[in-house]
Amino acid sequence: MVVEDTPKSIITDDQITTNPNRVIEDDNNLEEGEILDEDDSSATSKPVVHQPHLLENSWTFWFDTPAAKSKQAAWGSSMRPIYTFSTVEEFWSIYNNIHHPGKLAVGADFYCFKHKIEPKWEDPICANGGKWTANYPKGKSDTSWLYTLLAMIGEQFDHGDEICGAVVNVRGRAEKISIWTKNASNEAAQVSIGKQWKEFLDYNETMGFIFHDDARKLDRNAKNKYVV
Repeated sequence: MVVEDTPKSIITDDQITTNPNRVIEDDNNLEEGEILDEDDSSATSKPVVHQPHLLENSWTFWFDTPAAKSKQAAWGSSMRPIYTFSTVEEFWSIYNNIHHPGKLAVGADFYCFKHKIEPKWEDPICANGGKWTANYPKGKSDTSWLYTLLAMIGEQFDHGDEICGAVVNVRGRAEKISIWTKNASNEAAQVSIGKQWKEFLDYNETMGFIFHDDARKLDRNAKNKYVV
């Protein structure tokens, strides 16, 4: 798969297909009238060795299906881990075989978080954090979701250690992509992440950062603490 207009330094398919051990036989090197000796050991193809491209962190996809949600159930109780990956090849193999946000059912939430971090406020690593959010019309977030994933797993953020993961929320009239971070009170790190993310996405609207603690206490009345 080739992604057009991918930001610089972000992982692409070229990293998967490049094989330094591939042997290419060039017939143009033969003298006129010379026939390539198929029995010549020097012309024997070497076995192709595939070297996986390890990521700095392992990541887990999570899915919260709207069919399993109910008003009585505790938030996050229907959330399930889908797949954990630690190489570029594993990422593309799963990404190319799952529905992208535009194809998900209304009410679905799809997450990609660092392995062993649960996408919940209650998780100790997330508890004191917050989130940046970008808003999109219905069916228009697919490319930005991919760019967000590539920027995260490719460690493109200067404060990548602050990042817990990302989520795309599919709703009736809109879709939202959010990046969750660890330490909401670290303003310099949060603003840096917001500015870089906005640049990666070429996003022209205002982005806001909300503390998880405010969201817990105030729900939809929580206000942005940082804006880029």
